[in-house]
Amino acid sequence: MIYFSGFSLRGESGLFADWLVESDYAVAGYSYGAIRAVEYALGYSGRLDRLLLFSPAFFQTRSERFRRLQLEAYRRDPESYLRRFLANVTAPAEYDLHPYLHPGSVEELERLLNYRWSEKDLEALRTRGIVIEVFVGEQDRIIDAQGAAEFFTPLATATYRFRHGGHLLRPLTAVCSANQSKDRTP
Repeated sequence: MIYFSGFSLRGESGLFADWLVESDYAVAGYSYGAIRAVEYALGYSGRLDRLLLFSPAFFQTRSERFRRLQLEAYRRDPESYLRRFLANVTAPAEYDLHPYLHPGSVEELERLLNYRWSEKDLEALRTRGIVIEVFVGEQDRIIDAQGAAEFFTPLATATYRFRHGGHLLRPLTAVCSANQSKDRTP
């Protein structure tokens, strides 16, 4: 399996071990890594069976002002920005993400804030027979969780909504959406 990390993180895939699929034909990504996973899948011509998107970085419903303020705050004081960012990533639970902390860049932050998810791209992946599973925490303080769920549900094979979970999908209380194609309780 190929895994793409979230913004300013490395090696955090173990946090999603309950849902990862150990297969040479699976690709997964968390937050910013979900963008990279989709782009990888779009450019990959070999066999790919499953695409797992954990808390995909979904900011297309946020205002230009919001995105600009995020970038300004990061440029002004990256350390302070990352402290607040990590606190919001782990909320409502408390986890120590410092072991996974890896310096991000303003270019990566700009890219994830301005990324536009494409219905056409996701449909193209499904047409290739790729199972797309999306995991969204309803208490997410990073992304527009409701907007993400509304966007991905008709396009994904399965969308898992974690009623009490944040960006890390913790705690592990899940409510599956109506487009669930099989009974799988994460």
